[in-house]
Amino acid sequence: AADKINLIPQDFFAELCEQIIQHLNHKIPGVNTAELCQRIQTSGIEINVGDLAKIANIVSFLFSTAARNNLSTEELVTTLGNAVSALPKHAVQVIRHVWNEQGKSISVSEDARNMATVGQFVDIKWKLGVAMSSDTCRSLKYPYVTVTLKVADPSGQITDKSFEMTIPQFKNFFRQFKEMAAVLETV
Repeated sequence: AADKINLIPQDFFAELCEQIIQHLNHKIPGVNTAELCQRIQTSGIEINVGDLAKIANIVSFLFSTAARNNLSTEELVTTLGNAVSALPKHAVQVIRHVWNEQGKSISVSEDARNMATVGQFVDIKWKLGVAMSSDTCRSLKYPYVTVTLKVADPSGQITDKSFEMTIPQFKNFFRQFKEMAAVLETV
């Protein structure tokens, strides 16, 4: 991963680290590696979203472990120097700066440690479509609803999950949401 970190310009790596700290502080639901990767690629750097996600996971693990062990900035940098000699100098500088500025704000409560590893809902988008024809059927005129859920997994990576439903499936889906809303009204 160190060679991939070397590809990322310092400003983008700093933004990644800051988003990770915000995620660990529960200020944002996750790190949008797809969007950040696209911006890095637009600047002319060849990196794929999978590699960027791995880097985000490593840095997230680094910060959360440092918070759990209550490491000072110097202890963190010394540990990094001893453990990962291949880490680029600019990355160590960014990690030092971000940890020095915001590291102590990471709250690592027992509840957070024991919390189930469940993703967090971020956003939903839907659209209504009609399939007009296919190679096996000339006249379908088949309506469907496409739903895209934006979800942050427990590590903070934001992903899109899409699925299609027939109109009867959508009506059932809608009915279940109405039932949930009614139950929530009683709470």
